Amino acid sequence: MGALEEALNLRELAVKHQDFFRKSIPLIASENIMSPLAMEMLITDLGFRYAEGLPHHRYYQGNIFVDQIEDKVMELANKLFRSTQSDPRPVSGTNANTSVIYGLLKPGDKIATPDLSGGGHISAAKFGAVGLRGLDIVTYPYDKETMTILPDEASKMIIREKPKVCLVGQSVFLFPAPLKELQVAFQEVGCRVWYDGAHVLGLIAGKQFQDPLREGAELITGSTHKTLPGPQHGIILGKTGEETWKSVQRGVFPGTLSNHHLNAMAALGVTLAEEIEFGEDYAKQIIRNSKILAGELSENGIKVLGESRGFTESHTLVADVRKQGGGRKVAEYLEKCGIVLNKNLLPWDDSKRSQDPSGIRIGTQEITRIGFKEKDVRELASIMVNAINNFPDPEKIQMEVKELKSRFTEIKFCFGKMKPYEYIRVFN
Repeated sequence: MGALEEALNLRELAVKHQDFFRKSIPLIASENIMSPLAMEMLITDLGFRYAEGLPHHRYYQGNIFVDQIEDKVMELANKLFRSTQSDPRPVSGTNANTSVIYGLLKPGDKIATPDLSGGGHISAAKFGAVGLRGLDIVTYPYDKETMTILPDEASKMIIREKPKVCLVGQSVFLFPAPLKELQVAFQEVGCRVWYDGAHVLGLIAGKQFQDPLREGAELITGSTHKTLPGPQHGIILGKTGEETWKSVQRGVFPGTLSNHHLNAMAALGVTLAEEIEFGEDYAKQIIRNSKILAGELSENGIKVLGESRGFTESHTLVADVRKQGGGRKVAEYLEKCGIVLNKNLLPWDDSKRSQDPSGIRIGTQEITRIGFKEKDVRELASIMVNAINNFPDPEKIQMEVKELKSRFTEIKFCFGKMKPYEYIRVFN
């Protein structure tokens, strides 16, 4: 096969991927789709250029307009999140996390983090960025039913262990973190408080989850493509002292990156502007959809965690599907049906079981983005209940999924109109 044929084969695979998602129900909690105006930024000349450093203090020429774009993105971020500092240069949420780690902590320092089986992110685990920095890790006690930090027990642990930094924020983030309840302990030990908002950044923007910078956190990190429906990129938000902020910014550059993907940064700016306009309505609908989906699954024999608190206050729900064969079996079967979600560790799972865990994780942010409302979620739940409990012929479920998905032909909560999953250009 010649080079052109190889290139066209890659394009064909990309088109097949696009077609797969056009016909499928996307329920991965860490994904979303962008608006047409934001997507346009990704194919501009910005994607081919470099801009090391900060605006107006670059190491390259040719950044006249890049500086203006970055200034505007920071202005929009500070307005949306009511922060006093923002850095839109990280190229992912984990890159943002690593930048804060490099900015605030030295090898041997102690950090408190959520436990991986309790919904913590891999960057805060021993084998992730925190561990690779050589930090001494202690984890918070948490409620296994709601996967939420237990404030009384955690306060005692913080006072006993005296971590230099307390990190809160999860990959399975069902309910707000108890920042207010932990304030006395934070202040007693004099630790820095850092909030990983990767999953819930859009809910925070929409004023529907919690407000970390007013509840005691001085830094927020996040990826920008989950409940915040932007590009795959990252951001750091601050309400902290100048020296601390300078340390964090040095952790970004030159600490963990050089150039910062200027086209994605511009796309992030468009997304932030859209969130100022549409974010509150979008966040409200995401949470309504999550609660309905959780309730419908629970009422039909699927054990959804967090029942005592209404299952979820975010875009995410998690279900224990051991009775149905386990997370791997259910997730792989549903993929054949055109329902895309992921298997997930639950609190009682050993981390070695990550490829065959008890649970599944479901997110409603992308289906909400394409227009799912309450009645649509109920219809989806009915399809999922039959699939998970009975494992019928996947082609039968696939037909139901395609029919349901075919009704959603526009990206919502944004400037401009476009059919979702239909933005690939034709090669001639």
